[in-house]
Amino acid sequence: MPVSPAVAPEDIAHVIQIALAPAFLLSALATLLNVFSTRLGRVADKVDAAAARLRGADSDETARLSRQLAFLRRRSFLLDGAVVLASAAGAMTGIAVLTLFVGALRDAATASVLFGCFGIALVCTVAAIAAFLAEILLAGRGIRDEVERQQDHAADRARS
Repeated sequence: MPVSPAVAPEDIAHVIQIALAPAFLLSALATLLNVFSTRLGRVADKVDAAAARLRGADSDETARLSRQLAFLRRRSFLLDGAVVLASAAGAMTGIAVLTLFVGALRDAATASVLFGCFGIALVCTVAAIAAFLAEILLAGRGIRDEVERQQDHAADRARS
């Protein structure tokens, strides 16, 4: 078995410098995951509140709460997708960093694995942000629908 030549300290420092860029991406992904989980918690709180109101609601209120629960369900699916994609991006970034270190130790064809992992991480990050954008748009629509409903209710009271 051939003995590999000693790796120069400059080469090790260069690999560590290159590995720092993905570390910043991991930090950004962790921040995104924190945002996603906070929003998912807010959706869960709204579901709990709607479910509690559903128990003593009349038929009109039951229909409205059922629509609200269906809306919250769609939001939670989008957030789930964003969390899965951001997590996959984090895993691929971690594998990319690991590949850098393994590649520094072995002069194997690790470039394709490295580019593939980092490319998948970037695609997952973009997709997670797109899912998050869709969830935010749904949330905004839900708020606007609720405001409109309240305005209609206030207008009906004013006519009475």
